[in-house]
Amino acid sequence: MTETLTVECDVHFYRRGRGSRKELRPGGEPPRPATPGRVPRIARLMALAIRFDSLLRAGEIAHYTELARLGHVTRARVSQIMNLVYLAPDIQEAILFLPRTVRGRDPIHLRQLQPIAAALDWGKQRRMWQELMAQAAQPVQAATH
Repeated sequence: MTETLTVECDVHFYRRGRGSRKELRPGGEPPRPATPGRVPRIARLMALAIRFDSLLRAGEIAHYTELARLGHVTRARVSQIMNLVYLAPDIQEAILFLPRTVRGRDPIHLRQLQPIAAALDWGKQRRMWQELMAQAAQPVQAATH
């Protein structure tokens, strides 16, 4: 005599990224939906600068030339990114936690931060940062022809 065994449980399919295989995982709760929008590019560059700085300080990377070679960018580009570590710590934190960009362009760009990072006085940097944030908060004016 053959017995039939029935097993019931919740199952969710997960996908790690585009083109990846689906994974079958048991679970009672479905995965939470992803937060809408994307992390601003400047926040990603800030995190990269902090990581590069730690690699340089630890001696794992000798100099900017090696970073440029590994990243397939110019030394000048590495210098631009690394200038972000000269920002006041509170500005760095604010950049890392900028709100996600839901649509359109990011409100803040690396070129806008270069003069702020070049200022040696953190007080001056903070004033310049406040001005930049005020400009970024203003709605974009439609061009009239």
